Amino acid sequence: NEKNCKRKLRVCVATCNRADYSKLAPIMSGIKSHPEDFELEVVVLGSHLIDDYGNTFRMIEQDDFDIGSKLHTIVRGEDEAAMVESVGLALVKLPDVIQRLKPDILVVHGDRFDALALATAAALMNIRILHLEGGEVSGTIDDSIRHAISKLAHYHACCTRMAEQHLIAMCEDHSRILLAGCPSYDKLLLPHHREDYMDIIKSWLGDKVQEGDYIVALQHPVTTDIQHSIKIYGLMLDALISFNKKTLILFPNIDAGSKEMVRVMRRKGIEQHPNFRAVKHIPFEQFIQLVSHAGCMIGNSSCGVREAGAFGTPVINLGTRQTGRETGENVLHVRDADTHNKIYHALELQFGKRYPCSKIYGDGNAVPRILKFLRSIDLDEPLQKTFCFPPVKDPISQDIDHILETQSALAVDLGGTNLRVAIVCMRGTIVKKYSQPNPKTFEARMELILKMCNDAMRDAVGLNCRILGVGVSTGGRVNPQDGVVLHSTKLIQEWSSVDLRTPISDALHLPVWVDNDGNCAALAERKFGHGKGVENFVTVITGTGIGGGIIHHNELVHGSTFCAAELGHIMVSLEGPECMCGSRGCIEAYASGMALQREAKKLHDEDLLKVEGMDMKLSEPITAAHLINAAKMGNSKADAVLTKAATALGVGIINILHIVNPSQVILSGVLASCYQAPVQHVISQRALFSVQNIKVVTSDLEEPALLGAASMVLDYATRRIY
Repeated sequence: NEKNCKRKLRVCVATCNRADYSKLAPIMSGIKSHPEDFELEVVVLGSHLIDDYGNTFRMIEQDDFDIGSKLHTIVRGEDEAAMVESVGLALVKLPDVIQRLKPDILVVHGDRFDALALATAAALMNIRILHLEGGEVSGTIDDSIRHAISKLAHYHACCTRMAEQHLIAMCEDHSRILLAGCPSYDKLLLPHHREDYMDIIKSWLGDKVQEGDYIVALQHPVTTDIQHSIKIYGLMLDALISFNKKTLILFPNIDAGSKEMVRVMRRKGIEQHPNFRAVKHIPFEQFIQLVSHAGCMIGNSSCGVREAGAFGTPVINLGTRQTGRETGENVLHVRDADTHNKIYHALELQFGKRYPCSKIYGDGNAVPRILKFLRSIDLDEPLQKTFCFPPVKDPISQDIDHILETQSALAVDLGGTNLRVAIVCMRGTIVKKYSQPNPKTFEARMELILKMCNDAMRDAVGLNCRILGVGVSTGGRVNPQDGVVLHSTKLIQEWSSVDLRTPISDALHLPVWVDNDGNCAALAERKFGHGKGVENFVTVITGTGIGGGIIHHNELVHGSTFCAAELGHIMVSLEGPECMCGSRGCIEAYASGMALQREAKKLHDEDLLKVEGMDMKLSEPITAAHLINAAKMGNSKADAVLTKAATALGVGIINILHIVNPSQVILSGVLASCYQAPVQHVISQRALFSVQNIKVVTSDLEEPALLGAASMVLDYATRRIY
């Protein structure tokens, strides 16, 4: 009595194109043949209703199905935007149809963008969804669409054991997954053999063609790599022309890129070529006969890796579109090619072979299983689907101080005198520092770098520091993209065209960043110093030489040839002292530690440096520090040298202000405190009014080169762009 009282299940089957209809038609026939259990509603949309694709809705009518609704949902254009607009148009039109039909369940197939619109509309309108062929992997954007539909669907009828496992891994309820097999196999594996297969072959390819002596070609665009699809398609056509066999070629589907593929076909004269027959549509039953008796099938259609395997037909799969699918031994993949020779060779290997029949995708009994599954659906069950998430551990609270202290970087500073390595934590604290004299030869220097880094790595374990990567600060011009020192300063010998990244990364198995020491100083200020939170600023290093870095819109400026921010070589005089770069009048020739040392020696040689109360030992080498001390103690000659140096530096910085217009200037290095006040005075006297109030500050960082090297690593670890 309960069975008699149970109302019929109203099932809406929606079909979008010729391919999905071949899978849905057997189910539609099964539903129609059981009127006591089901009411069938058919909705047709997508490329079924387009003349260029054969108006394939007519074959649905010829199969004696009543079409309840025809929705024109395709926006022409065959590009990415047209696909998106087509989904939008379908979403606009579908609610009226669903509201009118009021189905209990909507059957959706596969991974087409039209199917995504169907599933989205049904889910939002509280209609149960049965998704066919979910859980499969093909290797293109279809995967994303297929899995998105699976997440919207309430029930699943999949084809293979692997697809079933994928759905379970995606947290779908195992009790709502049916391992049915592919419905098209119910037709493919029918015991009777069509005796008219030669008539079908000749009707499409001519009377002279023989069984097994022709090729079926079907290639679709890959929407995530359209240009590569077009290239492979052209090479396939070239190979087929050269192979000189009768070929039945179907037009590609309506995805983005199909128009360009058709243009390629027409440019090569395929439609007029005596060996080719180009068609827009073939009825599925006839197409299967053509595939089963072909000498080979070529392209990237799913039919090649699914249905063709049931007959042992040799298949050449081109490109990436089906590389993720399960296949029989009949499939030979050609993932990429630069000429048609590789494809031609694949044709030579495959054409005319016969392989064992494969039943990976079904055993011919999918439809009875699906009908039984539909009958078991309880419409009184809650509509809200649930997901079966795997058990996870209870979340463990973390302390931000622990994270900041333990996540660390290995910083390397290659100076003219010393080679230094440090372990630097996220806070910018130097946990441990190592220093050795910088060797004079390349081999010795690299050997020492690796030894010091390995020592630091071992110590880091005991210090509870997890090293995230290695940052290297070095003098000279650096290509940070490749981790190569292009040209070195004269202070570091044998240090040009040196790849630092590869040997360090290979030895330590860590990512490695490399940059100029001036740029590193700017990065250090951005992360740990006065530049924190400042969008535009300039750092100027005043030490043995003059260098620096420019931060513009929060990013480091490298320049087209990695020569930006060579601030020491801004010329402030046409006839100034000679610089180490070979030019004259550079800031570095006036204001660097070497320049001050040079002037101090001159004064000393003329006995004009020492003043009363100044402590100088006869054996002590003369340095810039002696000049600064003499000036502080009232030596007018020394003071004049410093004033000239500060003026030169100030004029150079004014040039930077006028070009880059930063909001702050940070002086770093041993001479920074000596120059800060006079440089600020020069700016206030000589700069344009709009930049006269820009502040010049001295850095508070003791180790800018090491901290900057570390910041390259730590910024990456916190997902900032470097």
